[in-house]
Amino acid sequence: MITIDLALRLRTAGLEWTPASGDRFVIPGRDMDADVFVVSELTIDVHDAPTGRLLRFNGTTEWALDSVEQDAVVWLPSEGQLRAALGPRFRRLEPIGDGYAVVITAPGGEERHLDVDAERAYARALLAVLST
Repeated sequence: MITIDLALRLRTAGLEWTPASGDRFVIPGRDMDADVFVVSELTIDVHDAPTGRLLRFNGTTEWALDSVEQDAVVWLPSEGQLRAALGPRFRRLEPIGDGYAVVITAPGGEERHLDVDAERAYARALLAVLST
């Protein structure tokens, strides 16, 4: 799973998110940074309200959180979502020692982006693409 820092950097770089079932996210700044939530029609659904998109928590009587604005959460895109966002620039994923390299096409040729797991390597590659 990518880190909150990488996810925030992706959002700042312009990666847009339309919440869908199965998407993971965190709610930073509310003493819940370590809790990863998953959008699901059964427990967390997406609602378009006049004030903006809300992520509504259904059946969560054990704590007082009915909904949270999308801007207040940080999406943790999955490996498949990151690969899809790279589009035709993605070339391959390579195991490298204790980690992975994502190879993308760049104006000067191929670039390799390394990290300890595949999702983080994809995130680093996407950051490079979004920053160009």
